[in-house]
Amino acid sequence: MRRRLCLLGVLVVLVGCADLVAGRAVGPLGVGEVLGGGGDSLARHVVLQLRLPRTLVALGAGACLGVAGVVLQSALRNPLAGPEVTGVTPGAVLGAVAATGLGLAGWESPAAVVAAAVLGGFAGASLLWLLTGRERGDPTRMAVHGVLVSAVLSGLTAMVLLVAPGELGSVVQWLVGSTEGRVWEHWALLWPWAALWFLAAWSLSGPLTLLRCGDEQAAAAGLHTGRARSAALVCAVALTAGAVSAVGALGFVGLLVPHLAFAVLGADLRVALPGAALLGASVVCGADAVAQWLSRAAADLLEADRLSVPTGAVTAWVGAALLLIVARRSVKEET
Repeated sequence: MRRRLCLLGVLVVLVGCADLVAGRAVGPLGVGEVLGGGGDSLARHVVLQLRLPRTLVALGAGACLGVAGVVLQSALRNPLAGPEVTGVTPGAVLGAVAATGLGLAGWESPAAVVAAAVLGGFAGASLLWLLTGRERGDPTRMAVHGVLVSAVLSGLTAMVLLVAPGELGSVVQWLVGSTEGRVWEHWALLWPWAALWFLAAWSLSGPLTLLRCGDEQAAAAGLHTGRARSAALVCAVALTAGAVSAVGALGFVGLLVPHLAFAVLGADLRVALPGAALLGASVVCGADAVAQWLSRAAADLLEADRLSVPTGAVTAWVGAALLLIVARRSVKEET
């Protein structure tokens, strides 16, 4: 398992390098010169002040979503429990959009966005928690209620946009998910938040493993299932809110990365959690690199210099395709 984790670490480095050289203004050779201490002032500004923080934010946000997905699926014993369908991501987006519509936050004030997204994420999770009531241990009912809560929160977000239509341009990145315009301030806010809650999630790897076995078995082993599940959900919400506040809503990352982590690294959460962080970082950063290459190709083809493909669009396309493949395989195995 250590070898696989090391290979995933190498993958993260390779994907990060691919993201650094995917932009338009400075080519791979220019990026190499800057990283080696050379390059002109323009190249150094583009690489060190624009591309490097963007890459780091993509890596950090992806790690947050990967870990949040593993925690949610383990705590709720539901393979379809992702931040996107449990009210967490829609709640965080609603918080960020509402704060922007009220003029309390914006892309130029990352700290206010983080606070608003965290409050919204916890509000969405709390709403799900209240609706499920005594049925929290039922994975199917939890998933159904999660979809309903997510739909309600998304509707509220649409209402906010109708009330403040002038803010549509500034909040569309939260709705789709994008790494455009990420600077060092975003990274400075994201990495300590992500590190804190990742350590909290990793400390819960033992209780989460017991919860994956079922509430009866966990209780027989002496675990207070309610407290353990509540602590796990707090970690998942905090990690998701941090990612959303940095890059917006990236579809399918928190839902599918856990499946990849368990398939590659097994069910031991002491290994699966850091593996999910590395896989999530690779997925989001790789999607960002693909988005930049697609933007370059589309700009050349359509002769539109300002055309940009958002990272969230790439994760949605790839995630939907992978989910369809998994669903078809599941149907074939059942038949």
